[in-house]
Amino acid sequence: MKQSRTMSMLEATANVVVGYVLAIATQIVVFPWFGIETGLAEHLTIGLAFVGVSLVRGYLLRRLFEAIRMRGLE
Repeated sequence: MKQSRTMSMLEATANVVVGYVLAIATQIVVFPWFGIETGLAEHLTIGLAFVGVSLVRGYLLRRLFEAIRMRGLE
């Protein structure tokens, strides 16, 4: 069964949202270990800087693997 582009985007978005929450939590714990002191606003901004890249990466990889799978079925 083929995954639609919409479902690929939904999956990539869910992956990025969960990753974003985990990244913020990780930054809050790990940054102080390295002497990096930032507030919540900075943590959220740093996390947002990577959200777009992660979303595009996840979507494109899903589409690539779907294309490889479909080519194998032909």
